[in-house]
Amino acid sequence: MTALICGSYAFDHIMVFPDRFKNHILPDKIHMLNVSFLVPDMRREFGGCAGNIAYTLNLLGGDVMPMATIGSDFTPYAEWMNQCGISQKHLTEIEKSYTGQAFITTDQDDNQITAFHPGAMSESHQNKVADASGATIGIVSPDGRDGMIEHARQFKEADIPFIFDPGQGMPMFGGEELKLFLEQATWLTVNDYEMQMLLDKTGMSPAEVAAQVEALIITRGGEGAEIVTKDNSIMIPAVTAKQLNDPTGCGDAFRSGLLYGLMNNLDWEITGRIASLLGSIKIEHHGTQNHQFTMDEFKARFQSVFDMSF
Repeated sequence: MTALICGSYAFDHIMVFPDRFKNHILPDKIHMLNVSFLVPDMRREFGGCAGNIAYTLNLLGGDVMPMATIGSDFTPYAEWMNQCGISQKHLTEIEKSYTGQAFITTDQDDNQITAFHPGAMSESHQNKVADASGATIGIVSPDGRDGMIEHARQFKEADIPFIFDPGQGMPMFGGEELKLFLEQATWLTVNDYEMQMLLDKTGMSPAEVAAQVEALIITRGGEGAEIVTKDNSIMIPAVTAKQLNDPTGCGDAFRSGLLYGLMNNLDWEITGRIASLLGSIKIEHHGTQNHQFTMDEFKARFQSVFDMSF
């Protein structure tokens, strides 16, 4: 199978605040917030949801086709993609625009404050799912608002099953728009915070949301993940990372595992564990695309962690 990965490409500016945000934010002054955080450490990394998902799925040997809009500053990222052997066929350059830029500050509790300049991502609707011949599965991950709406509709019209992954794009949509996404999508993946936002916006119950899709995947950080299907609810354990270096991109790595399992017709017990292990491996590395492994190494670690194989 070939995965069409619709979403953002971005340069991530990752900063570490050597303290806790809560020590510098006064609860009674939250309505007039004016804070500054000194961040001695900063890195510029290759990122964006589509870029991160494609990177990890490619490590697993998955056939990936990322689809995104990029800016005229994309050259260093393009060179990295060439090194990784990832196709750029469906990346569209928007002249006089920057590639998306994320400015992410993480504190000692792994809380994050992110500012994001969408740049070329705002034109993602210029890309068409129909142009990616050979795609057999897809994902709509955070991207330009119009692009997410159009790509979901196009996947549905092309009868290509896809994951809806609203992520940080959730605030862009109203309740009725989110209900339409649920009607179109085959699978839904959210974290527990995003799930609550979805329920609040749509007025739906968790059972009603789960009934709309073949599987609802809810990640719960250190508590693991829950996969709700029409038949049962499966709890997926979190994998303890060998070291906690950087949570940025953990969710994208997890989603790569979901796609891998779906592309290889694996059951949800195995698929969820693959995704969980990938998230842990990502946390052990700084940046979103600096983790590396061979498939043999991954399977050996999977066996060691879960005492099972796939």
